Amino acid sequence: MPGVVDGMRDNPSAALERAFQAVAASEMRELPFFLPQVPVRACGFVLYEQQWLGCLLTPWMLSLLVLPGPQQRWEKRRVGDKLALSLPCGDVRFTVGEITGCGQYLAASLMSPLDRRLTPQALIALADSAAKMALSLPLMNGELPANPSRRSLFTQGRAHA
Repeated sequence: MPGVVDGMRDNPSAALERAFQAVAASEMRELPFFLPQVPVRACGFVLYEQQWLGCLLTPWMLSLLVLPGPQQRWEKRRVGDKLALSLPCGDVRFTVGEITGCGQYLAASLMSPLDRRLTPQALIALADSAAKMALSLPLMNGELPANPSRRSLFTQGRAHA
């Protein structure tokens, strides 16, 4: 599948919301896990290593998305292909997707289907937090030895006589 995917100069939030709202208004609406009270919302999109990264909330899922940034050119891939990216939060496995109006993107599902007990406001807050957390460094337990052996793990925190 030859070709390239050109990057988006501007923040893709508005384009993503328009594109996925069109999908929400048509083919997804009749599915049993569709939650009509949940808005389509692109949350926390920022440039990270010259790529757009953020979360997308729809009435059927919450996903972490990556799109090519300004002056970026991605090799066009087959929809459904898998790629792993190293982010500050850790390694994340993405699936190639494509939608009219935005082109190709990478998506990692965070919640699908959505938890029906969560309010739309709680889901939006979750999407905002997840976007920030993807770019956060993982926390380390500062009390663990730098190179823990089995023995030091068993003796950690005990007073030595």
